[in-house]
Amino acid sequence: MRVLLTGGGTGGHINPALAIAEIIKSREPDSEIAFIGTEKGLENSLIPKEGYKLYHNNIYGIRRSLSPKNLITAYYILTSPSKAKKIIKKFEPDVVIGTGGYVCWPNIKAAAKLGIPTALHESNATPGLAVRKLQNTADLIMTNFESTIGMLNTDKKVIRVGNPLRLAYNSVDKAEARRRLGIPDDIKFVILSFGGSLGAEKINEAAIDIMRGFSATHEDVMHIHSGGKRFYPNARELFAAYGLEKNPRLDMREYIHDMATYMAAADLVLCRAGAMTLTELSATKKASILIPSPNVTGNHQYKNAAEFEKAGAAVLIEEKNMNYDDTIAAVEKIYSDSSLRENMGNAAATLSNSDAGVRIYEEISALVSSKKR
Repeated sequence: MRVLLTGGGTGGHINPALAIAEIIKSREPDSEIAFIGTEKGLENSLIPKEGYKLYHNNIYGIRRSLSPKNLITAYYILTSPSKAKKIIKKFEPDVVIGTGGYVCWPNIKAAAKLGIPTALHESNATPGLAVRKLQNTADLIMTNFESTIGMLNTDKKVIRVGNPLRLAYNSVDKAEARRRLGIPDDIKFVILSFGGSLGAEKINEAAIDIMRGFSATHEDVMHIHSGGKRFYPNARELFAAYGLEKNPRLDMREYIHDMATYMAAADLVLCRAGAMTLTELSATKKASILIPSPNVTGNHQYKNAAEFEKAGAAVLIEEKNMNYDDTIAAVEKIYSDSSLRENMGNAAATLSNSDAGVRIYEEISALVSSKKR
């Protein structure tokens, strides 16, 4: 199968695409797979690292405020579909699959006009702009949440399949993950925190509060934090200002590439509540503290996090209510109660859809076969 995947900007769009690529490769090892992204998105570091060809087709969102950049966006809206056609004709895919982000729009649109099978996967409960704009263009729309189906208005096939997960998740247990990462045997509790690929200022602040108020004072605790591309410099400066860089058990870095291994090694994860992150928490059965982003469509991260809290899988802290004492108290409670951690992890596992990869592969294969007929 020749597959062209498109999606970019953030890890929330790129990681599902990489997961789908892995699923197809595992079933059909001789498949040819390539990606289309933008020149400036995170895809430029993640996709080539996995050995896939990455084509570029630039397009950006319209800004609500008056901005000269809207003129550039207007230019790309006019030119990106024709560039997409050139890429598609060169690669000759059997199917083009979009996983979200503005870059999906011209590529799915062009593929449909060329008569090539097209599919979309929406990870979040509330469908993004690209999926909404393409819902009557793509042949197939696959969703993570059942509720997403009711938010779409199309006569195309829409089916809930769950979220695809990278094959590395659940391929290593905690002990092996810690060995690979060189975590000393005297470390009994590992905290992993991150705010997404670009980072989140409030998550960085919460992580540093935990580092200075809890992790630094417990000799059996290691804390690993990813500050994210956009906010890492400020996080690193604050980290140094508190003298935390002198503590070898506290690890601050810009980005974590091998997230599956780090999550396997963790006892507690502090993070946002994006759909892919929650899928990873479910698959690895991790206790978590969720601080959902308030700056997303339909406040969907809060809704996601509320489901985890209701199931007993997570502690939910809204960003507007976040404070030093409550954050430290939440960590302390989970640290001191191993039964609670286990129960939270088991509850998280009940929220996962373990056959998502199989279903996605079957749907894509059926779509390609039906078009060939």
